[in-house]
Amino acid sequence: MSLNRKTTKIFLVVVMMLAMVFPTSVFAASGDVTSIEFDTNESKIYLTVNETTEQLRVLANIEGSTTKKDVTNESTWTSSNTRIVKVDGGLILPLEKGTARITAKYKGAIKTIDVDVKFAIDDLKLDQPDKVEHKLGTEGLTVKALADGTNDVTTEAKWTTSDDSVVKVSKGELTLVGLGSVTITAEYKGLKASYSIKVVAPYQKLAIVPGEDQELLVGDAPVELKVLAKQSETDAGTDVTDKVELKSSNTSVATIEDGKLKPVALGKSTISVGYLGSTAKLDVYVRNPYEALILDQTDFVKNPVLFMNDSITVKAKVRNAASQSVDVTGEWTSSNPLAVSVNGGVITARSSGTSTIKVSHLGISKEFTVKVYPTVTKFEVADSKVEVLKDESKSFPKVTGTLLDDEEQDFSSAVTWTSSDEKVVTTEDGKIKAIEAGTATITGKIGSREVASVPVTVNEKVLVLLSDVEEYQLVMGRSNTLPKVNAVLEDGEEKDVTSLVEWSLTGSAAVIKDGTLKGLTKGSTTLKGTYLNKEVKIPVIVEQEVVKIVVEPENIELNIKKSKSIKVTGYYSNGKAVSLSSKMNWSTSDTALVTVSKTSVKAVAEGTATITGSYQGKEVKVKVNVVPKLTKLTASDKRLDLKPGDVKTVTVTAEFDTGAKTSVGDSAVWTTSKSSVAKVTNGRIEAVSKGTARIKGQYNSKSVTITVSVK
Repeated sequence: MSLNRKTTKIFLVVVMMLAMVFPTSVFAASGDVTSIEFDTNESKIYLTVNETTEQLRVLANIEGSTTKKDVTNESTWTSSNTRIVKVDGGLILPLEKGTARITAKYKGAIKTIDVDVKFAIDDLKLDQPDKVEHKLGTEGLTVKALADGTNDVTTEAKWTTSDDSVVKVSKGELTLVGLGSVTITAEYKGLKASYSIKVVAPYQKLAIVPGEDQELLVGDAPVELKVLAKQSETDAGTDVTDKVELKSSNTSVATIEDGKLKPVALGKSTISVGYLGSTAKLDVYVRNPYEALILDQTDFVKNPVLFMNDSITVKAKVRNAASQSVDVTGEWTSSNPLAVSVNGGVITARSSGTSTIKVSHLGISKEFTVKVYPTVTKFEVADSKVEVLKDESKSFPKVTGTLLDDEEQDFSSAVTWTSSDEKVVTTEDGKIKAIEAGTATITGKIGSREVASVPVTVNEKVLVLLSDVEEYQLVMGRSNTLPKVNAVLEDGEEKDVTSLVEWSLTGSAAVIKDGTLKGLTKGSTTLKGTYLNKEVKIPVIVEQEVVKIVVEPENIELNIKKSKSIKVTGYYSNGKAVSLSSKMNWSTSDTALVTVSKTSVKAVAEGTATITGSYQGKEVKVKVNVVPKLTKLTASDKRLDLKPGDVKTVTVTAEFDTGAKTSVGDSAVWTTSKSSVAKVTNGRIEAVSKGTARIKGQYNSKSVTITVSVK
């Protein structure tokens, strides 16, 4: 082992021995806590429950300081038995007899002290047995609390009851409240004593006389009631009416007044009473002497509306049978006499507002709410007529009234509408509902006053609008008539609606005036026509006037199924050219021969037709000749051997895509390779001198060649 390792080992042993010999505080740095102590010289603390407490302070010894630091509030306090002693911030509170240890900790330092707790007295008893029974109503009951056998601490003790709805207690004095069982407890200087009380009823039952259920009519005389307390079923009972309070479960049906039962209105009520823990009940059935109350002026009652100073008289009847009625005056009331007054059925509007009018007679009643409007000098309806589509709905027109101060008020929500013909129009759910095509009149009333009458037309729905113009090409400054429009309806009918269409334009390129469409500035717009539920849109183009139109070609020859484009050029007055190829609106004289699109023509069948186009009123025509396509050209001879002076006519046959064949010798173009040997005219070959020549016949795109040998 090396010398360095031996030295290190010896040093560590010395350090460990020093640590064992000397306390930690010897090595504490200046300012560290070396220990803590309590500010008492007692080794044990003695306390009495509810009598004494103890406040301990903790003092800390600080390294390098001779002054002790109070760390009571910074310390952590605990009790070994919180049931006996509780400690908070050094304050020791005794709770129960016994011993506990209080511990204070501060920055690793610990200090403890034992606390011994006792009661101020040794025993607490009550002067009552563990269980007693009292009759409800018994008064003057008391209980005493005795400390250590003879010391009366009744007034000093704290008294509690487990149920103050049965028994109340105050300083030993008992008050019986209701039936049941309770525990009465006295607490004095930490000790408790208790006993049980059972409260029973002094009587076996209560009875309400008369004892049977009561059947009464509204208007009957009040019935006097008595209450008897009985010890048994056979006991005659003691009259306790003056000591009890009879109650009605439904005072709108029956009431108790001065001990008498009074019927008020139709229904059932239960009369109940309680006395010293006993109760009794009596059911009361109140019926009406009449079955129904009937009012005249039924229209007004259904819609009770009046204008200022209006008055109406409503009469009442009562009825027990379908054919028997009795006139009655009834009791009339108004919930708001400022707005509506009522006197014996005469209802008068006094000021704007609402009031509920109620009429009653012997338990039956009716009521309705009257609305009062200010005086109106005139009514106006927003729409003089209404149009609506079949099976659709529309809101009622707005109705306004002019008041005395010339102010206008909206009365729309107050108007009740009816229809003159509900097969055409109904007035349901706040809407005009169209049933069938036709006409009817809707009438609006506010109360009994008619305020509006509006004719209603129900139209069939439109499926589509058809215009005789697909597109307008207008010249600036010139006008065109508006298009004719037909409407196809849902029922299949088609009718001219030109005069009924509402026209409109977008933009400012054109204008509608006096039933015509006039171009204003160069540009494009859309002409929109609306009729009922549909609209039609027509594009409109406004341009400068074209003074000249040139079409190329002017004549066209086409094979069947072939097409050819048509070029059209327009020239303005300033010489500027514009392409009109797609704007000519071409039409054909015979669609069986030729069809035409915006810019091209197509051959359909053999023949001749004319296509016509126009722009700004200027018309151009193009002749179209449709011919079959040549598929084959054949000659009757492919080689001829002739002598000078001989003549031979060759037949040439053309075959077309239609299957047709025809002789075209006279129409073909004939040539000879050596006219000194042979000549040809319309298929007639004439030999001139010895030699060989090739005769060629050309027809359209095809040709035939005949070799001629002259010997």
